[in-house]
Amino acid sequence: MPATRTRLRRHPAGRPWWREDRGATALDMSMVVPLAFLLVFTLIQGGIWFHGRSVAHHAAQQAVDAQRAYDAAPGAGQAAAGAFLARMGGSLNGTAVKVSDDGETVSVVVEGNVINLVPGWSGHVSQRVQAPVERFRP
Repeated sequence: MPATRTRLRRHPAGRPWWREDRGATALDMSMVVPLAFLLVFTLIQGGIWFHGRSVAHHAAQQAVDAQRAYDAAPGAGQAAAGAFLARMGGSLNGTAVKVSDDGETVSVVVEGNVINLVPGWSGHVSQRVQAPVERFRP
């Protein structure tokens, strides 16, 4: 009896069965989707960080404008920054406002943290604004 050769099963498209790519899409997606999510969350995190930076800058500007006004009360800058940050509805968490007035220049530093969506991203925001004190000169 002659030796028989077993024939390879063929896919209808003509490829051998071991070269079929069933399930490859699930494997590809399991590698691509986490990277896509990381990219999307990184873009969102960047937008949140820029928004927080803008809020801190505007709060510092409000504080400087209030503190440098002619004959301003000693805590006017701190109060103006606090009121602005309260109106912004928690865009910055753990805020700290530091106002320094040496009689010539008013300097305000506003620091805080934004929400973190990406692990390892520092959500710390710090903005500084300074301006000369207004004086009446005859």
